[in-house]
Amino acid sequence: MDRLVNTVRPYAWGSTTAIPELLGEEPTGEPQAELWMGAHPGAPSRVDRGDGPRSLADVIAADPSGELGAPCVEAFGPRLPFLFKVLAAAVPLSLQVHPDRRQAEAGYAAEEAAGIPVDAPHRNYKDPHHKPELLCALSAFEGFCGFRRAEESADILAALDVDGLKPYVDLLHARPEADALREVFTALLTADRAEITATVSAAAPAAERLGAEGGPHAAAYAAAARAAHHHPGDPGFLAVLLLHHVRLQPGEALYLGAGVPHVYLSGLGVELMANSDNVLRCGFTPKHVDVPELLRIVRFQSADPAVLRPEAGDDEAEVYSTPTDEFQLSRHVVPPASAPRALPSHVAQILLCTHGTVSLHGGDGGDAPDGPELTLRRGESAYVRAGVAVRLRGEGTLFRAAAAVAPRRV
Repeated sequence: MDRLVNTVRPYAWGSTTAIPELLGEEPTGEPQAELWMGAHPGAPSRVDRGDGPRSLADVIAADPSGELGAPCVEAFGPRLPFLFKVLAAAVPLSLQVHPDRRQAEAGYAAEEAAGIPVDAPHRNYKDPHHKPELLCALSAFEGFCGFRRAEESADILAALDVDGLKPYVDLLHARPEADALREVFTALLTADRAEITATVSAAAPAAERLGAEGGPHAAAYAAAARAAHHHPGDPGFLAVLLLHHVRLQPGEALYLGAGVPHVYLSGLGVELMANSDNVLRCGFTPKHVDVPELLRIVRFQSADPAVLRPEAGDDEAEVYSTPTDEFQLSRHVVPPASAPRALPSHVAQILLCTHGTVSLHGGDGGDAPDGPELTLRRGESAYVRAGVAVRLRGEGTLFRAAAAVAPRRV
């Protein structure tokens, strides 16, 4: 068991207080957006096994099967297949989409062949991996994701009563749904910048007014108007009105697969994803925007948001089920004076305490009085290599991230 030393990413959209409060630290006054836990080369966690701090990525690379477990290496190769984060949004992140596995492999290979440095600002594909992700709210959390029905989007845009939006409303009514969503989304992102800025400038106050008046879409209007306030004139304001507005309560989660456009607006949550940094952006960002490539990746189909609630699993765990094998998130609420609770040990895992104090007890069966022990307080995390038996004691809440692979049959 290794206590993790993690890196905080200071992206401009981050909260100045949420992550420091979780960690029990004084705010610096600067935004603290993401706390990374894992072995991604961009900001690997560090561990100390008695010979000084080392990158978790280097520790795993030295003995992949011993660290990750043979089933994990057989499924995903000699790398930790997931990246675990705490995400703290104070203002909107970029409107974005992630590629599927085939798209990521092809995009990465093409940019490698073109000689584009991996750290180049205009590079789209940092690695050849897909990036499904799961966001579980620790506080009230707000965002937009996935396309609404075209007819509903037409009504939402029409209610703004802005002349510049009428062609988009007509398209949404006139074309088959997938074609309508593709054409309108494309038109919004490729429109003449001066014209679309003028349309956004007229529509944003109307959305703010409709948000204040109430009605079935008031919350969506209000959220989009707040985003427009942070990014004046950005066509992303209109694009998000084609998407579902989502508000998560603590403990609820949102799963995002490939090709689903989304933007997080505000809140604190834990985020678990495949170990990738492939993001294509189209709004609410000063970073590189490649609209043609993004439009090739987006899946233009309406669907309800994949909002998840935990399901009862083994050993009193609460599991968030997704179709992704690279990761599985579970929540463990440990009541006071409860019996020790065993965790699966066939794969590597990262454990994050978000409330109270939870002790990790190792050794044979986890009950040996002289076995190793590691106590996690709120905001602290640990890496547990495969094959290490761990039991939980204490009083608190722990989130567990691990690959969703079955133990090898003997």
